[in-house]
Amino acid sequence: MACDLPEHYMANGKVHPAFQFITDVGVDWQQTKVLSGEIGKYVTIARKEKETGNWFIGGITDENERIESLTFDFLEEGKKYKAIVYKDSEDSHWNTNPEAYKIEEIEITKVATLDIKLASGGGFAISLLKE
Repeated sequence: MACDLPEHYMANGKVHPAFQFITDVGVDWQQTKVLSGEIGKYVTIARKEKETGNWFIGGITDENERIESLTFDFLEEGKKYKAIVYKDSEDSHWNTNPEAYKIEEIEITKVATLDIKLASGGGFAISLLKE
């Protein structure tokens, strides 16, 4: 779900690149895992979509920047996933640069690890699409 006017998701006459996550993310979940968190400080949650086997991960933090170290041991053995990572850029900050982000595409398997820097007041989202 996206709360806003559709035209606010446009950039130079095209759909904003980060909107792809909203397009991809599932709505019917088979499984939910809290990967890490502390009440009032940060949380990272992974959800597996029914029928496709795709996973979607989201993480947010409070005003303290932090590194989230992800493992993917919940993924299916022997499968590869295309990971589309939406994350804070190096100069992101909730107050001074809230719209700065980067999008990266990498391959992830069950044995992969990934460190993601969350900016002050920032977060990330990952689509893990089965290949």
